[in-house]
Amino acid sequence: MCSSYTSTALSPNDMPLLADLLGDSSETVLAVHALRRQNCQAYIVGELPRIQAALLQISSFPSEPQAFGTNANAILTMLQTIHGWDCVNVAYEVAESVGALIQKKMKVAIRYYGDFYYTLSKPVMHFRHKYVRRLRLEDLSLLESAPKEFQGHGYGTPRGLLEDGVVACGIVSGKIVSIVHTAGHTKRFADIGVITREDWRNKGLASAAASIVAEVLQEKEITPVWSAGDDNLPSVRIAQKLGFSKVSQRQYVILEKG
Repeated sequence: MCSSYTSTALSPNDMPLLADLLGDSSETVLAVHALRRQNCQAYIVGELPRIQAALLQISSFPSEPQAFGTNANAILTMLQTIHGWDCVNVAYEVAESVGALIQKKMKVAIRYYGDFYYTLSKPVMHFRHKYVRRLRLEDLSLLESAPKEFQGHGYGTPRGLLEDGVVACGIVSGKIVSIVHTAGHTKRFADIGVITREDWRNKGLASAAASIVAEVLQEKEITPVWSAGDDNLPSVRIAQKLGFSKVSQRQYVILEKG
């Protein structure tokens, strides 16, 4: 570990202050959402409010921590104090430095994977499908009966998602085969998550469901955010079809296995 840096675990009481420091942007939606709900483990190097870097392990995907700040040594220090991770999401400009330090200090090979962010700043393009509709609280039993990956995440429970988020689904024969939902939101932005069962892809379900979710968000004057890996062309195509435009990029630094 880099001896000149010390990683400190944040108490729940300090999480709102870190959320304020990260700011409200398309890239910080999930982190700020998790901090305000205390749905993560958070670490800093430095002292609030002056920190050199921060790291979050969000409960929904602990193997993919998010790091904020451009001090690569500080990020590595925090990574070496946590367990269960196999990649880290960092600012694009610091990715190579973090990767080089991981290789040198941890003696593992790494690779990089682009994480692109899109926002919808104009009215969403409308798409409708006979199998797709918005879910409300009265649909709780339907959502709870779906496989785990089709129950959404970010709000603790399916009830939490229905009460505080926005969700639309493709429903066939009484079963959810596609879900689009807010995975987290702030005052200004909401991150949209999408998953469709493989045998129901390329049938317009995700586009229709995402259209509904984005429309509801825009009615609330919240900007929809869409993120996709650099090779996830089907996801990018849906975003572009709805009217999203690319605004920024972060980078995954991934530990190579084997």
